[in-house]
Amino acid sequence: MKLDILSRAATEARGLAMDAVYVSKSGHLGLPLGCAEIGAVLYGHALRHNPDRPDWLNRDRFVLSAGHGSMFLYAWLHLSGYKLPIEQVKAFRQLGSHTPGHPEHFETPGVEATTGPLGQGIGNAVGYAASQKMAAARFNTPAHTIFDNHIVCLAGDGCMQEGISHEAASFAGHFGLDNLILIYDCNAVTLDAMASVTQSEDTGKRFEAYGFDVLHVDGNDMVAFLETFNRAKNATGGKPQLIIAKTLIGKGIPEIAGTNKAHGEAGVKFVDASKKALGLPEERFHVSDETYAYFAEHKKALAAEYDKWKSVYEDWKTENPDKAKMLADGLENKIPSDLLDRIPAFDPAQKIATRKAGSDVLQPICDALPLLISGSADLHGSTLNYIKNGNNFTREDPSGRNIHFGIREHGMAAILNGFAYDRIFRPSGATFLVFSDYARPSIRLAALSSLPVLYIFTHDSVGVGEDGPTHEPVETVSSLRLIPNLDVIRPADPEETAGAFAASMERTDGPTLLALSRQAVPTLNQIPADERRKGVFRGGYIAQRETGKLETILLSCGSELQHAMAAAQQLGGGTRVVSMPCFERFERQSAAYREEVLPAACKRRVAIEAGVPQLWHCYVGTEGKVVGINRFGLSGPGDKVMDALGMNAATVVKAVESMPS
Repeated sequence: MKLDILSRAATEARGLAMDAVYVSKSGHLGLPLGCAEIGAVLYGHALRHNPDRPDWLNRDRFVLSAGHGSMFLYAWLHLSGYKLPIEQVKAFRQLGSHTPGHPEHFETPGVEATTGPLGQGIGNAVGYAASQKMAAARFNTPAHTIFDNHIVCLAGDGCMQEGISHEAASFAGHFGLDNLILIYDCNAVTLDAMASVTQSEDTGKRFEAYGFDVLHVDGNDMVAFLETFNRAKNATGGKPQLIIAKTLIGKGIPEIAGTNKAHGEAGVKFVDASKKALGLPEERFHVSDETYAYFAEHKKALAAEYDKWKSVYEDWKTENPDKAKMLADGLENKIPSDLLDRIPAFDPAQKIATRKAGSDVLQPICDALPLLISGSADLHGSTLNYIKNGNNFTREDPSGRNIHFGIREHGMAAILNGFAYDRIFRPSGATFLVFSDYARPSIRLAALSSLPVLYIFTHDSVGVGEDGPTHEPVETVSSLRLIPNLDVIRPADPEETAGAFAASMERTDGPTLLALSRQAVPTLNQIPADERRKGVFRGGYIAQRETGKLETILLSCGSELQHAMAAAQQLGGGTRVVSMPCFERFERQSAAYREEVLPAACKRRVAIEAGVPQLWHCYVGTEGKVVGINRFGLSGPGDKVMDALGMNAATVVKAVESMPS
C-alpha cells in the first residue's frame, strides 16, 4: 500500500465532501470526514472490483449502510474511476444529478444498495453474502472458482441501534456467512447527542454472541486498518467478521470533530479554514494530478485481475454449459413463455384456501425457474411456500432453496432485497399478512429500487377468525396498495392464484405481494379458468357479464368475490361483476381497456372487500358504495366473523337496493 499517496487521497476526499456539502448547503460531513482513511484503504488498495465493470459477478460488494454519509461513497467512486465525473460530485443533492442525498441503486454506478434508513444496508449486505454463498455452492466446480468474493458493509452507531441490524446479524452468525465483513464506524456519536446518552452495551460481545469474530482497530490509522481488514478477509474460522473501527467523526474540522455537531452540516462555516489547515487549495472540488494518476494505475491492476477471472469464467462456461445457461437466465430474469401453461388446472369441484393453491402452484414454477428461492419467517407450515425437493439453505450446504429466516420479518425482507440486488437468484419470502407491518420499510425500499422480490403473505383477512383482531389485517391490504411500484395481488380462487404467481414472475421491474387466504374458497367455475388466470395479469377483468342492459357493477377481489357473484345472481341480468385482484396492474392497462371493464356511464357501483373501504372509492366513485370493515376484527370461527361483519351476498344486495336506479 502506498501510504503517502493514499494519505493525500484521504485528505482530498475530505475536501470533496466539504465542498459538496458547502455548495449544496445540505448533507452530512461527519462520516465522510471521519472514515476517509477507511475509504482510501478499501478503494485504493483492498477491495476487488472493476470500475469499468460494476456488474462483475465476482467483485467485492461494498454497502454503505450509513447512507447519510453518501459523499463518502461518491468521492471514492469518483476517484476510483467509476462513471461518476466530477460534475456529478459538484451537483451533489441537486435535482436530476446522479449523486442524490442518500445512495440509490441503479442511479449511481458502483452503488450496491439503496440505503439511508439506518440498518437496512446491514440487512442488504447479509442478503448479498447469503446470495454469494448460495451461488458458490451452486456454480463453483473443483476446476473453476467463479465466486469467492467478500461483502463489505460500513455501518454507524445508528445502524447498530436499529432493530433490523440485530435480526440480520443473528441470521449471518447462525448461518456462518464468513464472506461478510461488517465495519462498525464507532465514533461514539449520534445525531442528537453523544452515543453514551442512549447506549451502553458492549457491541463486540453482542456480536460475538451472534457468532462473529470481532476485531478492534483505530479506523484513522491506515496501516493498522489494512492489517485488520486483511485479517478479516483471510479468516478461516467460518464466521462473519465485525471490525470495530474507532474513528474521529468530522476529522479535519477541529471546531466540531468528535462531537455530535459533526454529524450533519454544522461544520460548513468552518470549511474554508479547515481546507487551508489540511493543505488543500482554495478552489472547490480539488483533486491532485498525483491522486488521479494513482487511481488510474490502480484501475489498470483491477482490470487485469478481472481479465484473469474472466478467462476462468469463459473456460467454466465452455465446460459447464448447463450451469452457464442457468446463471445467464437468472441474471437476465428469463422466464419460460409458457410458464402459465405449466401450472396444472385445479379440480373444479375443489374448495381450498388460496394459500394451499399457492403451494400447488409454486412447485411447477420452481421446476421451471431453478434459481427461484423461497423463505419464511418461521411459518413454512402455515404459509405453505416450501419448495419440495428444494432442500434447506444451511451453514453446511448453502445450495438449498428454502431459507428458514426465523421470527425475523424485517430482517427477512431486507435480506431478500440483498438477494435481489445481487441479481442471480429470484427471492421470495413469506409470513402472515398482518406482519407485513414488521417488514414494511424493506418492502418500500424494494419498490423504490425496482427489485423483483415476491412476498407470499397469507392469512389475508378477518377470515383468520379464531386468532382474533391482532392477526386480522383489516387495514393492511389497502395500506400496502399505497406503496408506489408495489403490485398487491389478492386472488379469489385457485385459478386466479395460478395467474398471480405467474404474473409475479413475469414482473421484473418491481416487487409483488400476494395476499392469500387461510380459509377455503370455492373454485369460481362460472368464469372459464383461462379467463381467471389471464385476468390477473390485467389486474381487473369482467368476471360475469350482464345479460341485459347494464345497470349495476359489483367489484371485489379475494375471498369476497364469491359474494359479489352470488349477489349478482339475485340482482338480475343488468348486473356485471368485475374481479379486481390487483389495482396496480389494472391502472397500467390502456384507458380503452379500463373503460371497457368499468364504463363511466354506469354510476351504480358497489364494491366488497373484508377490509377498510376508502381505496375502493377510486372505482365506485362518490355515488357508489363500499361494503367493507371500518373497524378491527373479532375472535371466533372465520365464517362466523365474516358474517358478523357483513361480508356476505346479502349485504351487497342490500347496498345495491338502497341506491337509486
